[in-house]
Amino acid sequence: MSERVWDADGVELCTESFGDPSDPPVLLVMGIGASMLWWEADFCRKLAAGGRFVVRYDHRDTGRSVTYEQGRPGYGGADLVGDVVRVLDAYDIPAAHLVGVSAGGAFAQVVALNHAERVLSLVLISTTCAVPAGRELPPPTQEFLRFVSSATVDWSQPSSVVDHVVDHQRVLAGGRRPFDERAVRDLVRRDVERARDFAAVRNHDSLESGEPARARLSSIHAPTLVIHGTADPMFPFPHGEALAEEIRGAHLLALEDAGHGVDRADWEPIVQAIVAHTSAEGRQ
Repeated sequence: MSERVWDADGVELCTESFGDPSDPPVLLVMGIGASMLWWEADFCRKLAAGGRFVVRYDHRDTGRSVTYEQGRPGYGGADLVGDVVRVLDAYDIPAAHLVGVSAGGAFAQVVALNHAERVLSLVLISTTCAVPAGRELPPPTQEFLRFVSSATVDWSQPSSVVDHVVDHQRVLAGGRRPFDERAVRDLVRRDVERARDFAAVRNHDSLESGEPARARLSSIHAPTLVIHGTADPMFPFPHGEALAEEIRGAHLLALEDAGHGVDRADWEPIVQAIVAHTSAEGRQ
């Protein structure tokens, strides 16, 4: 395991790797507003133990990657998509299996459409179609919308930030399972303490749209696995179903009563599914 900050095409990006570089590469792409810590280290070790070279990284304005003046990020969603390729270049990886969660799943889709040669396969978790699916999909739940519209936080006070993020994670968990507040609070606290400037993450809220895709999702040729919780409050389960239908040959793994994200309770089935999907046999 090694963490380092790269000058990736002029952008400082902090990454960490797990496992043997000679194993098949898996690049983990987290969602908007989240550093690589949300791909928890023990989860990454489990993937590496399955014979994969695992890389996670901090988005801009999270963790130890480059930060920008608050309110003036100087980059957009297209740059975050480009950072996926920049990380691959930093490791001299010609192509990798991309595993994206939430907005990270959308970034992975766009990379598969616009830079197909860099993608061995896709695993899309708790996300939705990066290209309009041509059908009406359900909005976030009312509980989620109420939280987003009413939550308050003092970004100058770490304790207020921690409380806010923990409350947000409680809503994202979907409410059908016990919520491990102690574990989540510890993760959020470490995330806040580790960041160069945690308040800079607010820049993600004002980003322009990402790099436009050049084709429909049906043109993705990379073998694709969609993993979606049945209790996801941000992207209700039909989003996962639509995604699996839009990408030809995609398989859907439903996580019963799971919310949004990668819950510790689902690590084993998710890791097993990723290892199987990224094996030569699993892609036949």
